[in-house]
Amino acid sequence: MLSPVVAGVDGSAESLAAAAWAAREAGRRDRPLHLVHAWDRHPRRQEREIADAARRHLARRAVRRAEERVRAECPDVRLTDEQPAGPAVDALVKAADQADVMVLGSRGLSGFTGFLVGSVALGVVARATRPVVLVRAGEEAADEHLPAGDGSASTDTGHRDVVLAIDVGDPCDEVVEFAFEAARLRHARLRAVHAWHTAAGPLGLGSGDIGRVDDPERGEEWLGFLQAVLQVWRDKYPDVEVLATVVEERPTTALVRAATGASLLVVGHRLAERPVGPRTGPVTHAALQHVGCPVAVVPHR
Repeated sequence: MLSPVVAGVDGSAESLAAAAWAAREAGRRDRPLHLVHAWDRHPRRQEREIADAARRHLARRAVRRAEERVRAECPDVRLTDEQPAGPAVDALVKAADQADVMVLGSRGLSGFTGFLVGSVALGVVARATRPVVLVRAGEEAADEHLPAGDGSASTDTGHRDVVLAIDVGDPCDEVVEFAFEAARLRHARLRAVHAWHTAAGPLGLGSGDIGRVDDPERGEEWLGFLQAVLQVWRDKYPDVEVLATVVEERPTTALVRAATGASLLVVGHRLAERPVGPRTGPVTHAALQHVGCPVAVVPHR
């Protein structure tokens, strides 16, 4: 049985956007879509029966709203759901670890593009062993596509670029492969970005030129490294157009800039042997907070 694309839903606008994005992704991957709403039991035993009945009712209503949104956008998707009891992070991590991809919503920052990432989403990202995609409220199908000739939103045009943040000094196969596959599924161009900052050393972000490099020789060297890392994946995915970019800039700044106008940003997250709290690295954290497009966080060891 194929592992599903899983969407965590809670009835909010951001979770409905996540469910719709997950449905489109399920269609691209030819996978079923599984909706999960996790609810906590009431802590007081004497009040638990009535309170839990109310929470189960709210859970079913949240799932129904998500199902309606999914059916309206992707009527042919194979759809299942569940409403497990228990701490939300634990339930969603369990569901994520059985998923092809987990999709969660994040609230858009008022007046900004970007995310206000809650503790549940951060907890899942920190602990999940499968890729987690965060989708902001208001994300629509047309946002993944290039504008029409007159500048209007359209779903009939090609997909916007998939952007890969890559650390040339320590490239991770899981992260690179996810990005290439995402580009292939969308028939989109892949932009692989590597950035380094002189004070901090190399860190990963990527287009076939060198941008904003004050030291041309070092820039050529990093671009050569990046091209070498990408070559094996170009051979594996010959239909994916790849642009490799090297920038001398703080990785967090370069990442936000590179993801502007993208359909998806792909970043890595190194799994800790013993995770303590919902922690992510600085580059991933910057992506989750400030990038406007959906962000795929791919775990690796």
